[in-house]
Amino acid sequence: MHDNLKDSYKQIIAAVGEDGSREGLLDTPKRAAKAMEYLTKGYHETLEKITNNAVFTSDADDMVLIQDIELYSMCEHHLLPFVGRCHIAYIPNGKVLGLSKFARIVDMYARRFQIQEQLTHQIAKAVEQVTGAKGVGVIVEAKHMCMMMRGVEKQNSKMRTSVMLGNFREDPKTRNEFMQLVKN
Repeated sequence: MHDNLKDSYKQIIAAVGEDGSREGLLDTPKRAAKAMEYLTKGYHETLEKITNNAVFTSDADDMVLIQDIELYSMCEHHLLPFVGRCHIAYIPNGKVLGLSKFARIVDMYARRFQIQEQLTHQIAKAVEQVTGAKGVGVIVEAKHMCMMMRGVEKQNSKMRTSVMLGNFREDPKTRNEFMQLVKN
């Protein structure tokens, strides 16, 4: 895959009218290919591998909130970055997940070509699947370079998406508690 990406970047550099043989660009195709492999590494990860059996029996049954998980992704429409943060809450149902695994779940799905709406849904469903939680709430807020660098060029725009599953969808009190905690 690396060589194909490298060759593609050489073609892109030439197609935009740049001289790929000039000093500053000589190793750019190799570096860009390596960067793209890293930025899309989520395609080569699975939920089972990244959670690595870090699900533990617990009597906890109150809301657990993991807030401000940084995320970096690539818009599938323009292949430009979007960056932001993710907030995940869940109500355990006899099982809890190791804390770092939430960030790994976010990264696995973010490191793919994405739209934010789909990313939010994938994170929520993954947390629900792994934990068997009574409810899951996920909010993602991000700034999209495809809206900031091109097109309408709105520098202060931000997109916020949410997915509520189980108790978070069915019980307004649970949903409101989550929303209030995220605001603080």
